Amino acid sequence: MSASSAVRVVVAKPGLDGHDRGVKVVVRALRDAGVEVIYTGLRQTPEMVVSAALEEDADAIGLSVLSGAHMTIFRRVMELLAEHDATDITVFGGGIIPEADIPELERMGVAKVFTPGTPTTEISDWVRGNIRAVHTGAG
Repeated sequence: MSASSAVRVVVAKPGLDGHDRGVKVVVRALRDAGVEVIYTGLRQTPEMVVSAALEEDADAIGLSVLSGAHMTIFRRVMELLAEHDATDITVFGGGIIPEADIPELERMGVAKVFTPGTPTTEISDWVRGNIRAVHTGAG
């Protein structure tokens, strides 16, 4: 039982979209639920997101995408995780993502997609129930 047994999630706002009010609400809700959150801020590239997740020894990556580039962004994040042998990092996300695209995102390996209007309690409950603190900082 180390002090770092809390789930660590890197939350990012990839792409060119500059609207971050919603993602900041989610970040606050996750922190209130006991999740350790590293928020990388706006306009992150997939490379920046994966680099942050590796540096922070994250258990998961949460992506907020409103720009319509979700398929490209999620695909690239999944590719980069595979290239870095880090497929144990769970990827989830939300934003303006059409229901019709969710099955393809799931086939890519995205664990969960939250659509607009999802209560923050549902998101934090899912993270706490589905993300395990697999990185202990040791080693």
